[in-house]
Amino acid sequence: MNVFRILGDVSHLLAIIILLLKILKSKSCAGISGKSQILFALVFTTRYLDLFMTFISVYNTVMKVIFLICAYITVYMIYVKFRKTFDSENDSFRLEFLLVPVTGLSVLENHSFTPLEILWTFSIYLESVAILPQLFMISKTGEAETITTHYLFFLGLYRALYIANWAWRYYTENFYDQIAVVSGVVQTIFYCDFFYLYVTKVLKGKKLSLPMPV
Repeated sequence: MNVFRILGDVSHLLAIIILLLKILKSKSCAGISGKSQILFALVFTTRYLDLFMTFISVYNTVMKVIFLICAYITVYMIYVKFRKTFDSENDSFRLEFLLVPVTGLSVLENHSFTPLEILWTFSIYLESVAILPQLFMISKTGEAETITTHYLFFLGLYRALYIANWAWRYYTENFYDQIAVVSGVVQTIFYCDFFYLYVTKVLKGKKLSLPMPV
């Protein structure tokens, strides 16, 4: 554990809480990609299969349980409780374009060819692209609610802080996980344009808008 890891986890948890509060307060899932949330639920499920087999710390276990519960509550609210407010027409990213290559890559490139390790690797690769349906939805509608941009900002900040965490662990523990680091860098790159728009528009009180796709 180090300060970057803790801040990263806090940022991740804050992003999820912001999203849940947005849904509960407005009683609407407008502007939220249900497909991205399904992918995140799949990420947590395949990553935390060792939850009841391996104990690392109370902190680790509690955070895993919280992320799993929050992920499935979010999916439930989008597709069941507030399904009438869900914009399925604009949430049209085809998940097979992500799931097929991620599955193939996790089988070909992993630390060891065992079911749990392949599923863990799958979760790492999938997390790096799970936000794409949400970004695609924003680009398709041309804009995003301010609260949704806050969610995306803290989600991106979580990945950036984890890169700092990996750098810290490399220099202090000589620990380096190529799969996690490369996937994390790829995911952070997807947020770069969004970070720029967030700082130049949202933080100045303007609504985030994007050029409509041709």
